[in-house]
Amino acid sequence: MVERAVLAAVSAGCLVAAWMWGRSSRRLQRAMRRIEQASGAGADAAALARAAFNKETHTALLYAVLAIGATLILVLGRSLYYIPFLLVFAPIGVSFRYASRFLAAARLAEERSVIERRAEEVLAQEQLAPMRWSARLAPEQLPEIDGFEVGTLYEPGTGAMAGDFYDLYPSGRGRLAAVIGDVSGHGIDPSITAFQVKYLLRVFLRQYRDPAQAMEELNAVMSSQPHTEELVSLCAVVFDQSAGTLRYASAGHPPAWHWHDGAVRPLRATGPLLTLAPSATYTSREVGLDPGDVLLLYTDGLAEARAGENLFGEERVASILRRDPGLDVSILCKTLRDAALEFADQPFGDDIAILAVRRT
Repeated sequence: MVERAVLAAVSAGCLVAAWMWGRSSRRLQRAMRRIEQASGAGADAAALARAAFNKETHTALLYAVLAIGATLILVLGRSLYYIPFLLVFAPIGVSFRYASRFLAAARLAEERSVIERRAEEVLAQEQLAPMRWSARLAPEQLPEIDGFEVGTLYEPGTGAMAGDFYDLYPSGRGRLAAVIGDVSGHGIDPSITAFQVKYLLRVFLRQYRDPAQAMEELNAVMSSQPHTEELVSLCAVVFDQSAGTLRYASAGHPPAWHWHDGAVRPLRATGPLLTLAPSATYTSREVGLDPGDVLLLYTDGLAEARAGENLFGEERVASILRRDPGLDVSILCKTLRDAALEFADQPFGDDIAILAVRRT
């Protein structure tokens, strides 16, 4: 009696399993037909769908045979117990017949998994690339410089990768260089150009005390490179603490604003955009630098924030500095960004970089 109860349970279990695998097989069959009929489906996808269907069908067949076998033993008795085992030769034969196809499908699935994993890694790198580049071109944290307070902000626009950058570093004994620039266009090429400009200018500003001379050398080098259609706006400022001066040169960049002696004054361009003319000349201008003075540098994405046909504009930038020149420079940068966001009725189309420096 116990044996018959066990056989009955095995038979019922195998029958239920065969039904479940059969349902799965039918679903896979429908999916396989849709994939085969789809015009854009690849051969690999169709082959994998067909292999999955065959394996599900084989499993359903095996459980069905075992259910039939267990039932036959119950009905025919133990004397003919070998008959159900003979039925198992059917799925065994199927296994031998399709074994090579199953193995090929398994290899194909493994290869596709490797390809998909690599594709995911590439996509992840592509998503991280703009963040990595912007972290190099416009870092959130700049080194602390004795005698100065520094605030920065970088706000990405709607483009993929842009060429906005800023920099701040000692360029000699008692001298501090502040730089901001923007390469025209979006994508990897302008970003690479921005990287070149930023670090070449470091070399030239250490080599020459005059930012205009450093800019001329930089323009000559960049004009001899490929991608000369990428124009670069740039403003380079050298603070001299011992002399109490600020010396600057600007290659077609939006005017920087200097709060000095109770007034806000523009530091306008002193030469054309970089790479526009290989032999272009640039001039430097020098103004006083007192404790409490603030220099505000930014890229054109800030002034060109739009509300319909109206631009945020350079004067609005100056008015915010004029309204509260004693504001913490980090808060000043965020205030400018927030004011442009509030003014605009559409997302920023271009990146925004802001660099504010106060002499303490």
